[in-house]
Amino acid sequence: MTSLIVRLPNHLGDACMTIAALDMLSADGHALILAGRPWVAPLFEAYDWRKVVLSGGRLERVQALRSAADGAAGLLFTNSFSTALEFRLAGIRATGYARGGRSLLLAQAVPVVRTDHMVEYYHRLASTLASRSRAVPAGLDLHVSAGARLRAQTTLEKAGVRGPYVVVCPVAVGLHHGQVKAWAGFTRLTAELQARSHRVVALPGPGETGAVRRAVPDATVLPESDVGTFAALLAGARLVVANDSGPGHLAAAVGASIVSVFGVTEPEKTRPWGPRVRLVGSGAGWPRYEDVLAATDELLEA
Repeated sequence: MTSLIVRLPNHLGDACMTIAALDMLSADGHALILAGRPWVAPLFEAYDWRKVVLSGGRLERVQALRSAADGAAGLLFTNSFSTALEFRLAGIRATGYARGGRSLLLAQAVPVVRTDHMVEYYHRLASTLASRSRAVPAGLDLHVSAGARLRAQTTLEKAGVRGPYVVVCPVAVGLHHGQVKAWAGFTRLTAELQARSHRVVALPGPGETGAVRRAVPDATVLPESDVGTFAALLAGARLVVANDSGPGHLAAAVGASIVSVFGVTEPEKTRPWGPRVRLVGSGAGWPRYEDVLAATDELLEA
């Protein structure tokens, strides 16, 4: 097997959208070494791929890459000049997209195809290192470890959640072209689902507990957890309702049934990828509340 050190994107949703590409490379015989943020290890807890946490300043990151690479080739799913520079300083010959003026830093600079969904975008890049091309799968398949499932079960039991539950993900960090990425209807939707005897839980990300409690005061707000436990909680849900956010992509990656609410970002490029995703709204504006409720009802009755 040939070793390949892969720099994952810095955002959870983007990292989830690389899963099809990672699966292809692994099946092709590459021994993967995943490098990225601290949550990379729990996200891929179920895999025997090596994980390298990149933290601290540039010198620390370069040293971590150099120690882990040991002659491995590199693949950059990131688009930045800085990540290409760090791989170059670590002595790693990397393949990446020709973006950000970084082509001279790369061993192989791949031309960008701008019409792709991000899953296809990452898959196309990884295909340049595969011995044979494979079609992009209809859905993603993020494995969840037995340990993560046990932690999720314990979390639910401690919160008094027994039986089926619906997950709402009302927070979306950051702005898109100056616009808020979070749909404003989660408070009303949660109250209505609770009134219909559906148990609604919310899963805050790091530092999001206060924002989640304000957005969905009627929900059972679970404690903040590692991303592996988060994935297991999503996988066990009867339904997930989420913004265009990391949790939405994570839900799709573990095969959950999901209502994905869009209003300002482009679903053509960033919708959660999978056969159990129901898209409501568009990049041109938020959907009516009634449309989200109808999609939620339909999937809960399926």
